[in-house]
Amino acid sequence: MTFSMNLSAEKYQRYYQGSAKAVIVQADDGRTLQFPINAVQQFVTRDGIQGRFEIIFDDDNKMQQLNRLA
Repeated sequence: MTFSMNLSAEKYQRYYQGSAKAVIVQADDGRTLQFPINAVQQFVTRDGIQGRFEIIFDDDNKMQQLNRLA
């Protein structure tokens, strides 16, 4: 499942400081996805998080992997 994310550094900081535990995004197919904020930590730059991503869930809808797409 793929989606785009454009999260400013300031907004990410608020998430990470505890005001939210999960990120909610809309997938390209229209479904709403929710996953832990710490899953995107590896993609944070000084500008925040921008780009296209692919998320993989198991049969129980538990996130298995998150990848940035080129």
